[in-house]
Amino acid sequence: MRTTEHAVIIAGGGPAGMMLAAELALARVDVAVVERRPDHVLVGSRAGGLHARSIELLDQRGVVDRFLAVGQVAQAAMLATTVLDMSDFPTRHPYSLGIWQNEIERIMSAWVAELPVQVYYGSEVTGLTQDDAGVDVELSGGGTLRAQYLVGCDGGRSVVRKAAGIAFPGWEATMSNLIAEVQTTEPPELGVRHDATGVHGLGRLEYEIVDGEVVYKDEGPVRVMLTEQQIGSGEATLDDLKDGLKRVYGTDFGIHSPTWISRFTDATRQAASYRAGRVLLAGDAAHVHYPAGGQGLSLGVGDAVNLGWKLAQVVRGTAPDSLLDTYHDERHPVGARALQHTMAQAALQKRDDRMRSLVDLVSELARMDEPRRRVAGIVSGLDIHYDLGEGHPLLGRRMPDLDLVTADGGAVRVFELLHGARPVVLNLGEPGRLDVAPWSDRVQLVDATYAGEWELPVLGVVAAPAAVVIRPDGHVAWVEDGDGGGAGLPEALTTWFGPPTPV
Repeated sequence: MRTTEHAVIIAGGGPAGMMLAAELALARVDVAVVERRPDHVLVGSRAGGLHARSIELLDQRGVVDRFLAVGQVAQAAMLATTVLDMSDFPTRHPYSLGIWQNEIERIMSAWVAELPVQVYYGSEVTGLTQDDAGVDVELSGGGTLRAQYLVGCDGGRSVVRKAAGIAFPGWEATMSNLIAEVQTTEPPELGVRHDATGVHGLGRLEYEIVDGEVVYKDEGPVRVMLTEQQIGSGEATLDDLKDGLKRVYGTDFGIHSPTWISRFTDATRQAASYRAGRVLLAGDAAHVHYPAGGQGLSLGVGDAVNLGWKLAQVVRGTAPDSLLDTYHDERHPVGARALQHTMAQAALQKRDDRMRSLVDLVSELARMDEPRRRVAGIVSGLDIHYDLGEGHPLLGRRMPDLDLVTADGGAVRVFELLHGARPVVLNLGEPGRLDVAPWSDRVQLVDATYAGEWELPVLGVVAAPAAVVIRPDGHVAWVEDGDGGGAGLPEALTTWFGPPTPV
């Protein structure tokens, strides 16, 4: 049987895999997704929520309204018992979005279906062999695909990661939780409880946020989450869930007819490298952690947007293969910090007498303005700073979504300029003074003005630049202070988008 070839194959069609597929398709790269499910219908709600930076990333691609139409806007980030209100952050989206993973995947799959992406449903990657020119991808059922690059987005038990020989060091589990969607015959005690074991909660799948408070619908499935007294193993059962409810609440509320039941732990691991030759990792294949703070899904989306444009340029031959090394260099520290934060959050969920003292102290600190901004910046992803060298505070940070006036008098938002996932040279000085002609096949030049202050989350107001280079992921790769005549611009464009094309 003849092997089918693609430029890039993605193992796994979850949020990270679909976001990466969309990024590559927007960059006109032949991409295929291998997804074990027969379609993109996810049974049950699973994870829920997107943080502010992920919402911005979707805004950068022009699809955020699809998610906002379904989700619930809320101040949901917490540290100990304190809600980290970020409504004063300088962003169009200073909030979290409550939206279940099955809805996220439904919307993403509809978006990907509009793009030139091939999805191999009902199949799994079972092995790989890579050489200097590409990767042979073995599929369940005996088929084989060939790609220049393979990206493992196939979860915490990633077959791709293991087959590529990438180590997955970290910390073993210290606790486990049961989570499920069920029906009840008795009215459930809705809300959250903490005890010496950990956190427990019951809530309806259908809810609204009213004046910052969760208001549940009167009917429908109930979502249950329990911390187990001892670390569990194996498949979770309905009897496990009933026993846990009786221990915590004194009743099991007559639970029955589960849509799904699962068990997860606070085991925390991160891939030693996000790349092994022509194999790369993103999402849970690269990092697993306790879901406190709701950063997991958003972390994977961030991986995909960082990797997508880099991989596209390498595949298309406009940038060297070494550009892919910057993916690990930039995203591994972001993942490591998220893991550190979730481990701290997990510890703060236990409320014995000694831990309650720490929780009270941390909660008091989190109500202070400076700690609130710092921690909210971490949880929201808005303070991510890639180390791109010394210079202006904007360098390596996400570009603010400014309201610009272009040289011809038109109005445009910065994020609108990124809808096509192309880099932007934004000139805020004299129109026509910057020359990007040798990169015009890859980079768009925009002459514009901006009248307001430049403000970044956590950092505050920064000096207004004369020009910036905005990467497709929305991060700033070059800043010109004052009218420097574009000094350093050719070097920055070559570094990130490849050598110039003769004009």
